[in-house]
Amino acid sequence: MDRRSFLTRASVGGAAAAAGTALAAPAIAQEMPSITWRLASSFPKSLDTIYGGAEELSTRLKEATDGKVTIQVFSAGEIVPGLDAINAATDGTVECAHSVGYYNWGKDPAFACGADLPFTFSARAKAAYNYQGGGIEAYNTFLEKYNLVSFPGGNTGVQMGGWYRKEINTLADLQGLKMRISGLAGRVVEKLGVVPQQIAGGDIYPSLEKGTIDAAEWVGPYDDSKLGFQKVAPYYYYPGFWEGGPTVGFFFNKAKWDELPDSYKSLIRSCAQATDQNMLAKYDMKNPTALKELVGSGAQLRSFSEEVLTAAFTAANEVYGELSTENADFKTQYDAMLAFRDDWYLYQQTAEYTFDTFMMIQQRNGKLAPAG
Repeated sequence: MDRRSFLTRASVGGAAAAAGTALAAPAIAQEMPSITWRLASSFPKSLDTIYGGAEELSTRLKEATDGKVTIQVFSAGEIVPGLDAINAATDGTVECAHSVGYYNWGKDPAFACGADLPFTFSARAKAAYNYQGGGIEAYNTFLEKYNLVSFPGGNTGVQMGGWYRKEINTLADLQGLKMRISGLAGRVVEKLGVVPQQIAGGDIYPSLEKGTIDAAEWVGPYDDSKLGFQKVAPYYYYPGFWEGGPTVGFFFNKAKWDELPDSYKSLIRSCAQATDQNMLAKYDMKNPTALKELVGSGAQLRSFSEEVLTAAFTAANEVYGELSTENADFKTQYDAMLAFRDDWYLYQQTAEYTFDTFMMIQQRNGKLAPAG
């Protein structure tokens, strides 16, 4: 074969291969259905971390599917009020929601189990329970009756105990206190004399400013500073024992979910898990600086007393006993959580706790600061 003939044939073969490649991509793309869903968030846009979780899921799915999957994110109040986001996914007003299950605890206490219960898990423990301990599966078994499928979509880590107009030193200081607090935590602190109020994030500041409430908990230093609570309630307490590791969830209308091809379902689960981990990392990065700034601007940092924490722990166990008697779905999930929690804290007393405690002692002794 002469050189000219070889080059001609090679060119033809290369062109054919290139044409085949060019044709293959659209053929594959055509097999992927286009979907456009609406997502109702429970959070205002100003909270870039927690509201941003829904935007992150949307961006990841759009990039991974070359735009075939589009989820339009709507902040609290744009379609439905923030506290109604999950209900909107149930009834099909929207295809999905980004919210916290305990917002629906009044509808069914078992909703709270997928989010957080007072004195149960840290964020790391909750992730282990969700992804390896059967937590996701248990929650979705319950959610079937509400036409929902849910996957974790964020975590804040252990939260702060909120902002108060006065100091809270003893249980007597809680009597008659009107407090914005979410989920089953409201039922717990009610046993301590608190008057709980469930108020959406964007409505907390005006309620606190006007004196409609005496105290409010939200998330932690970064988000709290954005909402400006320090301007109207100077005392900042910790820890938020009612939210040791609250899971923010993506809630999908089950009928719509079932219509998706398996490849999309798998992709959504993967993107949701990435969003779940990333939100916690953002809070862990932003909260230390935000707390220093809050204290620098006059916030009075306080820890709850042992008396308050012990009484709250006792009250929480009373509530769980009552709910386990009243609600079989709650009992099923709570019993599974208890078994996991016991082993978790048994182990945490060894390597993790010892290491963290040693490092905290070094920090207090000024040995972790950069040299120079």
